[in-house]
Amino acid sequence: MKIFLVGFMGCGKSTKAKQLANLLACPVIDIDAIIVEQQGMSIADYFAANGEAAFRKLENEVLKSFDYPETCVVATGGGLPCYFDNMQWMNENGVTVYLEMTPPQLVSRLHNREKRPLLKGMDDEQLLAFIINKLEERNQFYNQAKVTVNSFDLDPKDLLEEIKQTKA
Repeated sequence: MKIFLVGFMGCGKSTKAKQLANLLACPVIDIDAIIVEQQGMSIADYFAANGEAAFRKLENEVLKSFDYPETCVVATGGGLPCYFDNMQWMNENGVTVYLEMTPPQLVSRLHNREKRPLLKGMDDEQLLAFIINKLEERNQFYNQAKVTVNSFDLDPKDLLEEIKQTKA
């Protein structure tokens, strides 16, 4: 089973991917980490050098060309489901899980904003407004996931149980 974790930045995709993979004794595939390794630069640096459109195209190529093991947990970037036919492709190739959080929960988790190209220089109030706006745009994609859970303080065993019930 391939599990694709989707959701807004800061919702815990990378952390939950590691926890789920540990429970399933399978590899974690982190799309952003693959891009960083392939490009030899951070996501922020890639964004700055090439722009968002080029990043989204690269992200799409990595998602669809990676040779996934039969069982794995995939952490996606927050915007990945919202471009091209990425969400449809993930639904056709695995179980998609939307790690949902409320905007205030996300603000409470997004401390190191300088590493995130879309959040640089924002204070909490600006960040909250940005998240609310972005979630309005992105929820149409995130809500296509086969499983939706509030990931704030989510136990990985409970998450795995949700996924298994949906798959059954």
